[in-house]
Amino acid sequence: MGARGPGAQARRIAAAQLPARRRALPWSRKGLSRVERVVAFLEFLPITKGPLAGRRMKLLLEQREFVERVYGDLDAKGLRRRRIGVKSEPKGNGKSGLCAGLALCHLLGPESEPRGEVYSAAVDRNQAGLIFRECEAIILQVPEFAARVNVVRFHKRIEVLDGDGKGSTYEAMSADARSAHGLAPSLFVYDELAQAPNRELLDALINGLGKRKEALGLIISTQAPSDDHPLSQIIDDGLTGADPSIFVQLLAAPADADPFAEETWKACNPALGKYLSLAEMRQAAWRARRIPAFEAGFRNLRLNQRVDANEEERVVTLPVWKRGDHPVDRERLKGRLCFAGLDLSGKHDLTAAVFVFPSDESAPVYDVVPLFWTPEDQLAQRKPAEQERFRLWIEQGLMITTPGPTVRYDFVAAQIAAFAAEHDLQAIAYDRWRIEDLKADLAKIDAHFPVPLEEFGQGYQSMSPAIEWFAELALTGRLRHGGHPVLTAAVSNAITVPDPAGNLKIEKGKSNRRGPVRIDGAVALIMALSIAKRFESEPRGNVDDFLANMVFA
Repeated sequence: MGARGPGAQARRIAAAQLPARRRALPWSRKGLSRVERVVAFLEFLPITKGPLAGRRMKLLLEQREFVERVYGDLDAKGLRRRRIGVKSEPKGNGKSGLCAGLALCHLLGPESEPRGEVYSAAVDRNQAGLIFRECEAIILQVPEFAARVNVVRFHKRIEVLDGDGKGSTYEAMSADARSAHGLAPSLFVYDELAQAPNRELLDALINGLGKRKEALGLIISTQAPSDDHPLSQIIDDGLTGADPSIFVQLLAAPADADPFAEETWKACNPALGKYLSLAEMRQAAWRARRIPAFEAGFRNLRLNQRVDANEEERVVTLPVWKRGDHPVDRERLKGRLCFAGLDLSGKHDLTAAVFVFPSDESAPVYDVVPLFWTPEDQLAQRKPAEQERFRLWIEQGLMITTPGPTVRYDFVAAQIAAFAAEHDLQAIAYDRWRIEDLKADLAKIDAHFPVPLEEFGQGYQSMSPAIEWFAELALTGRLRHGGHPVLTAAVSNAITVPDPAGNLKIEKGKSNRRGPVRIDGAVALIMALSIAKRFESEPRGNVDDFLANMVFA
């Protein structure tokens, strides 16, 4: 075999290796559905490397689901409805083998067509070459394939000379290609789109799909670091279900999951313990836990979370937050001194009030009790996964629904007033956004609202010392929050940004794009702890006079 690939000599060798009696290939059996033929083809292919080399491919449950959703959704004429399929998952879950298998399925297998064009695309020629080399390795181990194709290594190109897909070509191309216009792909597979610096090649490939009756584009990649990356835009749009021609399968750990828990790894890595090494995963987690600079890469590559280490910093890491996962006894808190933070958010989203109860020690420990409200009529508008999560929290009493399509602030105010009647609530810090709406609703109820409201700025000047105080309490184990899942999700989504002087504030725009739970609970908690610290450091004076001056009716 020369440098240019198998060539004519390799085809003669392959022809000589063919069984004397032609064997029936599994995808050619009568009675199979279209998707069954694709699965039969893939599971006939040999595994060419790794611990399972020499065996036949066996689709994981999630891989089979992806194939079924892309190839099994047909119209009345038996044509595929899907034009784009996106499979986003952590590294090491068999994407190279699946990419190569699907490319060959369209090149010379049951999804092939005469004079088809199959492309694998990647950020550079080396990455693009990975799929080409996998395709070549499979071909060389299947005499029926090797006998009817010509492989040209130098150009990373394969041509079908005979049989199914005759005249079809496969070519590996990179995002730095000078021109991808004029292509008419029957299939393209974009490997690791997250690494692409722009969408030039992607757009050329997608636009070329319209030149064939049943063309398909597949994107198999870990997530990109930012929401404005082309891959993120496709995933976010596809998950809405608005375009039935797009299917997205996203395997990723939730933002509020413990990144170092093995349960988290197993939930988003279907190959873990099969051909993805558990020992290697443990080693990577150990390094990321010890050295914070490695955590973002671990979460992106191993958990498939949308993380940019250079732009995003959590207000605290989840392991630090989980130091406060100790039970909170609500009954023992009755009558105790407490402070609160209130973040109203939008009327269609979550409203949060978080109450903190300092202990009597010189270095107090704070018990944390959060309340969350969401409008009942908006639940149906959320994505299915979000609906399921919210309804579970509501059923568990962790989230309160208010009647109607928006959060009823009079409903919120009445519940806060009831809470204040059971505890020595000193003050509520609030973000002034939408506070006028709350005041208007308060004016409509007859009950006197006996708690002073204090405005709390959201800029660097107010938030930076508050964030530092929150982080100190979390780091030293002086928060007890009971692992409240809604509050944990809010804290895990909260991203800080610095100013040139190093002061911090929470960037709500970035934070609220990270998951279904907005960060209102985290903001409310930070404000509550800050106002509690200030009250404790000031002389208490005449409390009755203070309340008389600060009360809001």
